[in-house]
Order: sequence, then C-alpha cells, then structure tokens
Amino acid sequence: MALDREQMLRTAAAVLSRKSTATMDEVARAAGIGRATLHRHFAGRDALVRALEALGIRELESALDRSRIDDGPAGEALRRLIGEMQPSADLLAFLYTENQLFEGEIDEGWARLDARVSDLFRRGQQQGEFRIDLTPAWLTEALYGLVGSCAWAVMDGRVAQKDFQYMIAELLLGGARRSVDA
Repeated sequence: MALDREQMLRTAAAVLSRKSTATMDEVARAAGIGRATLHRHFAGRDALVRALEALGIRELESALDRSRIDDGPAGEALRRLIGEMQPSADLLAFLYTENQLFEGEIDEGWARLDARVSDLFRRGQQQGEFRIDLTPAWLTEALYGLVGSCAWAVMDGRVAQKDFQYMIAELLLGGARRSVDA
C-alpha cells in the first residue's frame, strides 16, 4: 500500500499526540512502513516535528477561516473557533508542548495566527464582551493552553469528546470565578 507524505504526517500526529516520546521506529510501524521509508521523507525527529508544525499551522488557519471570527459577537466567534479547532486538538496539544524544542525561534505562521486570535480577543474587549484586565496575548495563550489540556483529557478518557467545546468556552469566557449572584 502506497502511503503519501500527508498520510504519514497524520499517522505521526496521531502517534505523537498520544505518546510524545514515540521513536521514529514507532511512528514508522504505526504508518505500516519501514524506518528507512519514513527517513526518506523526514530526516529525523526534528524534521518530522517541523513538518507537523506546518500541518498544525495549516489546520489552525483553516479553523480560523471556517469559524468566521470576524462575524458576529466575539464570544460567539470564539465558540465557533473552539469547535473548529477540535478536530486538530490532538495535534495542536502535541505542538504546544513541543514548542520548547525551538526556543527563541518565532515562526511567521504562528505569529500570523496568534495575531488573528489576539485580534478576536481585542475586538471582544473593545465591544465590552471580554475583560480588559487581561491582555489579548494572554487570552490567546490561555485558549491554546485550554485546547491542549482538554485534548489531553479527552485522549485520557477524563473528559467526554462532546464536552470539548463547551468546557473550554465556558472556562475561558466565564473564568473560574463564581458570580456573587449565583
């Protein structure tokens, strides 16, 4: 069976999302190919992670486009974005933890995506929907952190997949603070 590069990346993402320390041999086995074949496409783990990073950027960019973050109230746009991120959440969780490997390097793709998400939070602040005491950059990081944490919890069976969007949106939009009226 011929396995194309995209299929190899998707398999690697699935394996590494569940076991971030998986070896290239384990990734190759999961893909049903030999290690030599995997190495012909990706010279080593760093090259594989870089390719997964490019896939993650494409996936998040598509999620941003599909969620129409510039349409309607910012809170509703954020809920749509979280829903659109869910299919890629495992990969994004892996990449979020792997970013320490490339300390000091700022990828243009991530910077562009961060700006788009931060603009959503800024718009929500300007329209009075979101707290202004938290910076858009911090809210963006909090979103990524919650997506990653919830993805791990879903993979581990501690959170139901159907609750992914609700749990993240409710915690991010409402915070953990209990209302005095409640």
